[in-house]
Amino acid sequence: MKEYRAGVEPIAEALPNENIPTCRFCGAQLNDVFVDLGMSPLSNAYITKSNLDKGEKFYPLKAYVCSSCYLVQLQEFETPDVIFSDYAYFSSYSDTWLEHARRYTDMMIERFHFSEDALIVELASNDGYLLKNFVAKGIPVIGIEPAENVAEAAIKNGIPTIAKFFGVSLAKELVSEGKTADLIIGNNVLAHVPDINDFVGGIKILLKPGGIVTIEFPHLLNLIEQNQFDTIYHEHFSYLSLIAVRAVFEKHGMKIFDVDEIPTHGGSLRIYGAHIDDAGKEVRSSVPLLLKKETNAELDNLAVYHNFSQRVNRLKRSILDTLIKIKNDNKKIVAYGAAAKGNTLLNFCGIRTDIIDYVVDRNPHKAGKYLPGTRIPILDVDEIKTGQPDYLFILPWNLQDEIIEQNSFIRSWGGKFIVPIPDIRIID
Repeated sequence: MKEYRAGVEPIAEALPNENIPTCRFCGAQLNDVFVDLGMSPLSNAYITKSNLDKGEKFYPLKAYVCSSCYLVQLQEFETPDVIFSDYAYFSSYSDTWLEHARRYTDMMIERFHFSEDALIVELASNDGYLLKNFVAKGIPVIGIEPAENVAEAAIKNGIPTIAKFFGVSLAKELVSEGKTADLIIGNNVLAHVPDINDFVGGIKILLKPGGIVTIEFPHLLNLIEQNQFDTIYHEHFSYLSLIAVRAVFEKHGMKIFDVDEIPTHGGSLRIYGAHIDDAGKEVRSSVPLLLKKETNAELDNLAVYHNFSQRVNRLKRSILDTLIKIKNDNKKIVAYGAAAKGNTLLNFCGIRTDIIDYVVDRNPHKAGKYLPGTRIPILDVDEIKTGQPDYLFILPWNLQDEIIEQNSFIRSWGGKFIVPIPDIRIID
């Protein structure tokens, strides 16, 4: 396993070759393909009815692995401004995620004793779903959310929110205003930033001496072992292991002193970071143990990455075989959840309205629109009871327990559930 020292610069200017992308962290050329999912639109670029007769932009959805630092990544085809200026994802529509945020707040206050004297800053704070828990306990907060429509929702909910992209520039601006953070939170955002050095460099600047940063991200190990190919889409620029993230942190003068494995998003990591010279944050045994787990799984061996495509293609054929057999029996299939991961799966598999009648979603910002690429209509969840489908195809499989419980009533007419990941299965 390669070691990186604090303060080491990225690999100096890779030899120029316009046809070969370079690693967004270390600058090495990306010659190794992790998986090629064909051409796909932006997963959150939902189509309005008035635009149904217009074309869409499709981009290569090909993930590479860096042979130098093992960061799995996509090329950047659209700027974050285009992707996140008007975002359709609102965290508050998932009961499971809201409960996760509440438990996190209680745990952090109990463990690190944050009080009304602290400042909590959340990066990609969405609609304030998490920070409201700190506000309720009298602890000052600042949310940073680049999607203006989502930031507006947070402000209406009483969460002070800055509608800008986070990086070194914004961090310096906040510090110049006398604002430094005791705790920086970043849940499912590190994968979304194209300039990972600028983002982590900004964290280093904004974090107080003695401060803590926690970052949650889907664990690459689970993506590989559980066939979670649908978590790959253009809004996710990077796919992260502890091996790769530790290298990024150490380059920017920070250390990871603890790590938790958590169940969210099909299996994630929560890392705890601090300034590298913070003697009060000793590295706990969880860090070398998790690194050992990753090396045992050979995440530092390119062969593991090269084998992933074959498994994904087998799963694609299995999904199509199952759905086609159901449709040939004249059964009705409705999808649940207009999720970004679902759009990757549907576009990669070529599933459209000849197989899926429509998709339902709790988010009113999506209802009445159409899925990008496949043009499957998005309806309100009440349509399940009206349409009485034979099968409910759960696209956000990471929330399958919540969704099955909320929709168990379909069993009254013989309805069943389909879950596609890690292998397609039917649940009565």
